[in-house]
Amino acid sequence: MEHVPALDEDLKKTLGPATAKVLAEHLGLHTALDLLHHYPRRYAERGELTSLADLADQLDEHVTVVAQVADARLLTYQGGRGGGKRLEVTITDGSGRLQLVFFGSGVHKPHKDLLPGSRAMFAGKVSRFNHKLQLAHPAYEPLGKDADDTGGADAAAAFAGRLIPIYPACKQLESWKIAKCVDAVLPGVREAVDPLPAALREGRGLVPLTEALLKVHRPTTKADVEDARQRLKWDEAFVLQVALARRRHADSQLPAVPRRPRPGGLLDAFDAKLPFTLTEGQRTVSTEIFDDLATDHPMHRLLQGEVGSGKTIVALRAMLAVVDAGGQAAMLAPTEVLAQQHHRSITEMMGELAEGGLLGGSDQGTKVTLLTGSMGAPARRRALLDLVTGEAGIVIGTHALIEDKVQFHDLGLVVVDEQHRFGVEQRDALRSKGKQPPHLLVMTATPIPRTVAMTVFGDLETSVLDQLPAGRSPIATHVVPAKDKPHFLARAWERVREEVENGHQAYVVCPRIGDGEDEPKKKKAAEEDGDKRPPLAVLEIADQLARGPLAGLGVEVLHGRMDPADKDAVMRRFTAGEVKVLVATTVIEVGVNVPNSTVMVIMDADRFGVSQLHQLRGRVGRGSAPGLCLLVSEMHEASPARARLAAVAATLDGFELSRIDLEQRREGDVLGQAQSGVRSSLRMLAVIEDEEVIAQAREEATRVVAEDPELAHLPGLRTALDALLDTEREQYLEKG
Repeated sequence: MEHVPALDEDLKKTLGPATAKVLAEHLGLHTALDLLHHYPRRYAERGELTSLADLADQLDEHVTVVAQVADARLLTYQGGRGGGKRLEVTITDGSGRLQLVFFGSGVHKPHKDLLPGSRAMFAGKVSRFNHKLQLAHPAYEPLGKDADDTGGADAAAAFAGRLIPIYPACKQLESWKIAKCVDAVLPGVREAVDPLPAALREGRGLVPLTEALLKVHRPTTKADVEDARQRLKWDEAFVLQVALARRRHADSQLPAVPRRPRPGGLLDAFDAKLPFTLTEGQRTVSTEIFDDLATDHPMHRLLQGEVGSGKTIVALRAMLAVVDAGGQAAMLAPTEVLAQQHHRSITEMMGELAEGGLLGGSDQGTKVTLLTGSMGAPARRRALLDLVTGEAGIVIGTHALIEDKVQFHDLGLVVVDEQHRFGVEQRDALRSKGKQPPHLLVMTATPIPRTVAMTVFGDLETSVLDQLPAGRSPIATHVVPAKDKPHFLARAWERVREEVENGHQAYVVCPRIGDGEDEPKKKKAAEEDGDKRPPLAVLEIADQLARGPLAGLGVEVLHGRMDPADKDAVMRRFTAGEVKVLVATTVIEVGVNVPNSTVMVIMDADRFGVSQLHQLRGRVGRGSAPGLCLLVSEMHEASPARARLAAVAATLDGFELSRIDLEQRREGDVLGQAQSGVRSSLRMLAVIEDEEVIAQAREEATRVVAEDPELAHLPGLRTALDALLDTEREQYLEKG
């Protein structure tokens, strides 16, 4: 009887050490099951040819194409030691053509195999030679006209199927060789444990797992592929949602200290001195948060909202409620600039209430402390002491808050600002500082589509702020095509000058610092992009503006590699209105609040992502005067980059832009580094397109976990969950 490989068996046994090593090192596939979940990227039909015209976009990438040989020429050339032979083969898909070249002793076999009219699969790296695209020394697999002339019964069987799977491959192992590896483990598919409860599978009309795996790898019709995809998407969505539902369930079992604000306390005193009324949305979300804080298990809430929708005030009121109840609140910010900015704006909003224990401070007040990595030793010691004695009710800081030395008197609430810059690890490290798990509020600066929230932040309940506070002005956004219309750029600088002369301030944002340290990296990247010039730099642009179009206006710079004290001083002077034009990198992207700044010019805007541009733009128009954002780009009008900029100029709706952003980026980037486990588990599921599947899977998962939290009656699901949660992923989902 033939050996049927066990699914958790190392591929070395089935495929031999050499092939197994390539699969492990280059594609991350270690077991038979891993290989069965390495799905084809697409399928070629036996009679169909790959469109060669699309290859221009794939320069330097490894591609697999199915095409017909148009002609082949064997040339002899002089040179080297006694000259040599070169075989040039032209292949066609009926519309475009592509040249293949083979040299030296490598010409004999292809010269025999690749006769005009024959058809084959070719794999290689697309390069350009003499302005023409070519594949040099591609690997190839002939496809016979009918199954019998492909050379031997095995090959005949392999290509008898009408649909040819094209696998994500690498230089060391072509797609058809991966197909042969899959053939070797496919008999073991009968052992695959089905993670979906039978009732769910039947209720949704999904095929069994064994059938889905056979159909995805060896389909005979397009309907087979569709059946398989539907089923395998459900597996991924459901297992992930079960993991998140179990985390939510476990969190709901944890003890926490209820934190109810006391009447006539700090929160009431703060509300009484607010110079504006809260929006309807702010009041609703605050109620949701206060209800969570009053329970005896920890809140886990995601607060997301439009740029400038007033999330900080909602978070601050939650922090004050906790201080009222005798606890401490910590706010974790991703950068020092942002931590300082939050500290400044929170102490300003609180006034004498932020000076608890100080002369002239309010009796009801508390102390608001800042803790960052670059503080001097005496200031740091003082801050640490305020935390451990409970003197400071509110602490705002960067990653420095997570260090082992930092101890709290009674940590009741953790607010994480800008979650996608923090790994879940950091969030959990801070949570572990409480005697009992503290309540958690996560804020994101840019809106996230619902499905991403359900996938990346699926262990959190969600609150959304979607209306802007009264008195905020609309922001007009325009694209400035600097190359086609240089006079538009000249006019942009005139607009900046006009705004400053009318008493307002301006930001100019550049993608690079330009202090020498970032030169080699950016220059190399520019060369690889085929770009002639590196991205524009803060230091160069500031210098040009100060000597040219903005001479005499007081231009200063701000970037991440400045000394923290200098950064803080520049931000203070800008906030006070002494600096009129701030030329900066994206350090000002989040949370910087200077209501008097009305105009922003973003240089090389095409080098920023859509959500990032939306986020940057949110720094202007924060007061009563209307905001203006100018996106400067040298890309030509028909380029995808310009289309992205046009989308940003066309709408102020961050939720709409976040969808556009997602569609243009790869899933992995969206799910972010911290969620690498989730990312690598999604092979079939597309977070945006499969919104319905994700939403339904979440409902089913919540129901299943409520009925059977330990999954005692669902061993198949337990097994799939263990596989998802192994290694780093477990830490992501199960910490805290």
